[in-house]
Amino acid sequence: FEPKRSNQMAEFTTPKVFINANGWGPTESNLPEQFVDLPYAPFGKNDRLGRAADFTAPIFYQNRQFRGKRGEESTINEQFQYKYDKEDDAQFALVDTSKSAPSKGKYSASKNRWSQAKGRGAGREQAKGKAQEQKPAAPVQLRSSKDRARLQPQGKKKWNALRKNDRKPWQKRFPRNDRQASVKVMADWQILEEIDLSQLSKLSAPLPKVTDLKWCGFLDSYDDKYEHISVKNSKKLKRHENIEFYYVTTMDDPVIEGLAVEPKYAGTVFATDAILSHLMTAPRSVFPWDVVIQKVNDSMFIDKRDNSQFDFLTVNETSFDVPVPTEDPDNINNPDKLSLEATMINQNFSQQILKQDKRVNLEFPNPFFYEDENGAAGTQPASVAYRYRHFNFGPELDIVARCEIHGYVMKREEKLHMTAFTLNEWDSKLAGTDEWRQKIDSQRGAVLATELKNNAAKMAKWIAQSILAGADQMKLGFVSRLTKANAYEHVILGTQFYKPTDFARQISLDQKHMWGAVKEIVSIIRRQKGDGKFVVMRDPNKAVLRIYGVPPNTFEDDEENEGIAEEEEEEED
Repeated sequence: FEPKRSNQMAEFTTPKVFINANGWGPTESNLPEQFVDLPYAPFGKNDRLGRAADFTAPIFYQNRQFRGKRGEESTINEQFQYKYDKEDDAQFALVDTSKSAPSKGKYSASKNRWSQAKGRGAGREQAKGKAQEQKPAAPVQLRSSKDRARLQPQGKKKWNALRKNDRKPWQKRFPRNDRQASVKVMADWQILEEIDLSQLSKLSAPLPKVTDLKWCGFLDSYDDKYEHISVKNSKKLKRHENIEFYYVTTMDDPVIEGLAVEPKYAGTVFATDAILSHLMTAPRSVFPWDVVIQKVNDSMFIDKRDNSQFDFLTVNETSFDVPVPTEDPDNINNPDKLSLEATMINQNFSQQILKQDKRVNLEFPNPFFYEDENGAAGTQPASVAYRYRHFNFGPELDIVARCEIHGYVMKREEKLHMTAFTLNEWDSKLAGTDEWRQKIDSQRGAVLATELKNNAAKMAKWIAQSILAGADQMKLGFVSRLTKANAYEHVILGTQFYKPTDFARQISLDQKHMWGAVKEIVSIIRRQKGDGKFVVMRDPNKAVLRIYGVPPNTFEDDEENEGIAEEEEEEED
């Protein structure tokens, strides 16, 4: 079967085309009939396409990602947006003509419900229908300014008091305190390196191999009766005026001087545990400080200035309310007075908790006590063992440090070396803390947590010193003033033993990061050519550590003047 073929062609009607000489597409005068009266929006290739039409969303929320950009046209097509028409609106009328109560704020409804129900049993009384309308009170006649001040809210009274003093509240609560540098930077000092303290805390180094070189001095045993100290069973802190404490610098230590001349210790870094621990915990410090480093024949001596405040303890260094100097220089709550008080408490406590009946004399005597000079004056050295230790990091670094052990304690018939430090309470109101007498027996952990926040740098330094000395236990004492206005009499409210390594773990003090900070500073000094003197200084107002190259005779004039003054005092005596 074959379909029939037709020779007739399909029909094709030519559409009517209007010519637009100025562009493309139909013009307004030549629109096709099917598009008449329909809105039309111009279209460009760079236009952002979104919804074709959105009649529900307010115009403010449309195309939010393009709002606020300058130099760009709006992407909203005005042809498709709602337009207000008065004629259409006039055809509608409001059915509910009652006036609604004006709103007094966002939370006015919940506030009214709370004010109606406040008071014991008020909600139940209103639910039972027993609430009665109160008669309006008679207007109060404010005859004087005192009456007006009495009726003002408490917050407004404080604000008016501050306005009288022409001080803003945040300025009075948190006064700006620009600290001064611990030592004046001279014009001939050359800055070698600037280290951000936050970056210094991230450095790491492997733990060293430790060996003991010498033991000097003697050790007393711990008195167990101080284990049962409490607020009700407190002990008065005694003053040990006939005991001598030595804070000898690295260069003046005769033992370190003898080790430095031995050939096997050539190129070694010499320091004390106090200085090393200060460098290890430098990222936690807030107050300014400085350390002097001398490089001699590839050996290095990390030291301190003789007239510096390095050996004095800080008080509330990392607190939100740091103690600030007052106008009265003799005020017992001035920072320098508080530092002196804390140092004195720490010295007396470390000797009071020991008993001398079981004293252990070590291999060598105290290297700083001369019996001819000190013995005639009736003084004796403090119970301290000077432990000289060698820290070996391999062929690249060796450190010899003088460390201190304050006593020993017997636990399970085992002799454990211990260090002793003290936290002191001075004025709970000024310090912004709770009173220890109310909290220390029942909430000692909370008291310790507050001290860790307010004295983070000092406590981290104590832990680092204990680890460097190889102490098995660290004794922490809690000492408070007898009265807030008496800075010379104190009482022991409690004591506690801690393992230094466990304590370091609790406050996130990693030994690898501690040694990493020391190793970085030593490597910077070693990169400098030849011998020289350097100063490592913390910026007083920024978390920055700067290393300066200084002339060889820096600080020597101060030492000579101090020596002359001491000789003059001896001649007068």
